[in-house]
Amino acid sequence: MKFDKMTNFVTYLDHHASAPLLPAAREAMNEMFDIVGNPSSVHANGRKLRAAIETARDSLALAAGTIRSRVVFTGSATEALTQAIVGGVKSTNVSRILYGAGEHMAVVRAVEAAGVPSDAIPMLATGLYDVEWLAAEIAKTNDAEERVMVVVQQVNNETAVVQPLADIEDLLRETDHVLILDAAQGFGKMQFFFDPSRVDAMAISGHKIGGPVGVGALIVKPAMDSAKLIPGGGQEQGRRGGTESAALIAGFGVAAKNAHGHFDAVREAKLIELAQDGLLKIAPDATIFGAEVERTDTAMCFAVPGLKNNISLINYDLENVALSAGSACSSGKVSRSHVLSAMSVEDALADCALRLSVGWNSTGDDIERFLAVTKKIVARHQSNRGAAA
Repeated sequence: MKFDKMTNFVTYLDHHASAPLLPAAREAMNEMFDIVGNPSSVHANGRKLRAAIETARDSLALAAGTIRSRVVFTGSATEALTQAIVGGVKSTNVSRILYGAGEHMAVVRAVEAAGVPSDAIPMLATGLYDVEWLAAEIAKTNDAEERVMVVVQQVNNETAVVQPLADIEDLLRETDHVLILDAAQGFGKMQFFFDPSRVDAMAISGHKIGGPVGVGALIVKPAMDSAKLIPGGGQEQGRRGGTESAALIAGFGVAAKNAHGHFDAVREAKLIELAQDGLLKIAPDATIFGAEVERTDTAMCFAVPGLKNNISLINYDLENVALSAGSACSSGKVSRSHVLSAMSVEDALADCALRLSVGWNSTGDDIERFLAVTKKIVARHQSNRGAAA
């Protein structure tokens, strides 16, 4: 059995955790690795590195619907979110944070570090945030003349549910509250224009769209310019210190350009549909989480009752199929999903949840392989259950 050189797996279906590096991004990075220098230096090598960074900044700005001066390169989307939340609380006179109950742990930890009172926006059983609850809370803060920060994700990383951002923007339109968007899973997968939006700051990630691991960006409006975390030596217009990695940023820029011009949402939606339909034929009692509402069609979070995810992941892995159990940012642990808990999913079913996610190099053969392995796993489970009875 041959392994794919890109992924080390015959069937890689974990793009929401990290997408394989695009060949064009790898090529751009290799060119930068051959240039010795500092992007802030004025000699020829420094200027070449600086030019690559600014080209990437242009690509990200175009893909995000903003101007280049609003793009701040960071080491990750986690860093960008922490800068926006912790730095934002310190610089914008925010006294309270309202954040989604299904947010990535990067947001949860940043909220904890911000040092102000906070409350979680409830998540409905559909996987959508409860906008009515948020509206009531915003009304209370308006009456009290209190300024709050609202932090929400564009797309849930586990279920691929698209959150009601437009409704949330409407709630904040005529206020001076701060709105932070975690766009790590939405950027490059759905159209969104930052500048005309009500969003004050937006975090994006390189490795979710085929760029390298270790680079992200915070896109900010002028009101958030003072939300700093690493002062440093004045890099990134004084908004994020530290010598920039021209190689990583160049790869990120190529990935952003590719996502902006070539993301094939229709093809990937067909792959997810194929996976979902095939799964339900194999296991009619399977649950697809978030199926009732809009999703990006890049992922499917599912559970087959009785098939514990920690055991299932081992079985898929032995067959060289890469899936995950929710977020991959939990130190390699398989634990119960806080997203499914927020959706009021019963513990017994949540313990069976797995996530399949597709991307730029996913194919129909990958889905067929997933279904073939799933059929074996389900049949084995049913056989064992019958023997036990």
